[in-house]
Amino acid sequence: METWDAIRARRNVRSYTPEPVPDADLTRIAEAGWRAPSAGNRQHWDFIIVTDRDQLAGLSTVWRGAGHIAGAAAAFAVVVPQYDDDRARLIGYYDLGQATYAIMVAAADLGVGTGHSSVGDQEKAREILGVPADHDVAFLIGLGYPADRPLRPQVKPNRRPFDEVVRRGHW
Repeated sequence: METWDAIRARRNVRSYTPEPVPDADLTRIAEAGWRAPSAGNRQHWDFIIVTDRDQLAGLSTVWRGAGHIAGAAAAFAVVVPQYDDDRARLIGYYDLGQATYAIMVAAADLGVGTGHSSVGDQEKAREILGVPADHDVAFLIGLGYPADRPLRPQVKPNRRPFDEVVRRGHW
């Protein structure tokens, strides 16, 4: 898929087929996150690729919106160090957003659907994944082949009108 098509095809997928995602594809998707830009090239992230069914089931309970993780072929846990000041935290989470989107677009390029989730129960997520206490599991990204329909560029996405969102030169 071309980059522009992958961007237009990417959508939140929360229902997956039972087909596993090949390890080579998971590695390629992880590399997209690893290559994402970060402020000062700090790269304060770590990614944990999870394919174990019991771990996926456990992770599906760490947030009310994480239920789809149990049915995913895999999940990426996006881990970040805890920050002492608001500015470092803001920059760190901006960087995580860039890495997350790179992961999602790379997955779409391979026909793999993704659905993100926050993490509310940090202690449980850390326990399931073996994450040290001075780090947070910031987000989970479920991955798998969409159960409803394959990823294809969306001609009419459900978005606010373009001219209401994009302005030129002033508000």
